[in-house]
Amino acid sequence: MNLVFLGPPGAGKGTIATIAKEFYDIPHISTGDLFRYNIKNDTVLGKEVKAILASGDLVPDSVTIKMVEDRFTKDDCKNGFILDGFPRTIFQAEALKEMKELDAVVNFILDREEIIKRLSGRRMCKSTGKIYHIIYNPPKIEGIDDETGEALIQREDDKKEAILNRLDVYATQTEPLISYYREKGIIVDIDASKSPEEVFASVKKALAK
Repeated sequence: MNLVFLGPPGAGKGTIATIAKEFYDIPHISTGDLFRYNIKNDTVLGKEVKAILASGDLVPDSVTIKMVEDRFTKDDCKNGFILDGFPRTIFQAEALKEMKELDAVVNFILDREEIIKRLSGRRMCKSTGKIYHIIYNPPKIEGIDDETGEALIQREDDKKEAILNRLDVYATQTEPLISYYREKGIIVDIDASKSPEEVFASVKKALAK
């Protein structure tokens, strides 16, 4: 099954993708992970990305497309994939169309206030990277990591101003994709406000159709 997951930051795409990849036995391909993998393993594309990021520029579509195309050649993609973070633009969607035919585009819907509540409540242990949430997954002692006893931090991109900026970028760049895929009749809208188990149950039911 060839799937694309769309939705604003904080909609839980990564969480649902982790459940879905086990259920459907297909890889979860996140562009962030692809960049990190290629940079860490010093691949030709990784070197290219490293140089671009070092100069302060954004990674161009052409490089991102090449990375995704390369990932599709791996054995674990033979039964399908879940793309998360790609495509981000119509140009990338057109490139993807040349590479693979999609079975469905899952569009996770969550209102702005809930997104801000979810993201701004996240706290992280700097040394381990463990994520907490002040409402949904609080530490045993407020502001302190359960394991290391370190003070938890709020990442810069989880602060309200940064979240609003990310939502604006999403609206400008990625929301046109929703119209693009809706016209093709392959989009499935999912209410992302419920628990991960309930959201995945809705995804499963929609994809079974």
